[in-house]
Amino acid sequence: MSQPIIISASPHVHSAKTSKKVMYDVVIALIPAFLVSLYVFGISALILTAVAVASCLLFEYLIQKYLLKSEITIGDGSALITGILLAFNLPAGLPIWMILVGSLVAIGIGKMSFGGLGFNIFNPALVGRVFLLVSFPVQMTMWPTAVENNTSIADAVTGATPLGMIKEGLMFGDTMTNISANLPSNMEMFLGISGGSIGEMSALALLLGGIYLLARKVITWHIPVTILVTMAVMTGVFWVIDPESYASPLIHILSGGAILGAFYMATDMVTSPMTRKGMLIFAVGIAVITVVIRLFGAYPEGVSFAILIMNAFVPLINTYFKPRRFGSKIKSKIV
Repeated sequence: MSQPIIISASPHVHSAKTSKKVMYDVVIALIPAFLVSLYVFGISALILTAVAVASCLLFEYLIQKYLLKSEITIGDGSALITGILLAFNLPAGLPIWMILVGSLVAIGIGKMSFGGLGFNIFNPALVGRVFLLVSFPVQMTMWPTAVENNTSIADAVTGATPLGMIKEGLMFGDTMTNISANLPSNMEMFLGISGGSIGEMSALALLLGGIYLLARKVITWHIPVTILVTMAVMTGVFWVIDPESYASPLIHILSGGAILGAFYMATDMVTSPMTRKGMLIFAVGIAVITVVIRLFGAYPEGVSFAILIMNAFVPLINTYFKPRRFGSKIKSKIV
């Protein structure tokens, strides 16, 4: 009798890169932005991040051990990343109990209710962030000003974000010329001396981390570059038509969560498309929704909503833009 042929399940192409290594590469990439947040907001940024990370790890452990009774996987780095990204999307000085609520929603609803890592449809950190924004809009839009030294705790003094100042000013009939006089300069926003969530402060720090992820091939350029370019083109058209009623593309790119979302959350491998064409469509959708919300919506920022909305379309995008199967033949054209 001939030797039977054993066919193993896919994947048949292996790599030394594991999900754990990928997660910790993302952690390394976020270090520059975290250091800027410590410089700007002091120990409040450290407390916020520590509570978010610890609570995400704890909730995932408790859910897996006592509810799902499954293997404990908190060492794979995914809960760690969720905690960091959740913290990066929150204002410094947010009450600790609210951070705990956000972590529970992010892990319990955004991740574990779908089956854990690899099965979640939506980005867990953004699920937690949007839940807090909708449930506690006042606290989630109180942006403490920078502290005088990094051993201080940020107080509750509200310093509006650049996008918030623009939205409020235009709502009351002011012009961009007058509003711009009170905005941080482009260089200040690039370096990180402006209001906002602790992780979206410095465009420079986020770009450095993004370049690291690209160099390590953790992400590809398709999603982040397409998001930022599409946003620049769309906002640029409105700005050219009426510069007194619309902010410049540079302001839209440097302020808010555009760069943070483009490089670190929209590129989540679980909740983004598999193919390059799918990634481009996904990224354009995020950019368009973000710009529409920023320019015409009630919120000054729209990146979180845009990513979550497009996360819901990923299964559909993957259906129509499937990767080529191994062993399949390309149909030849009949001449």
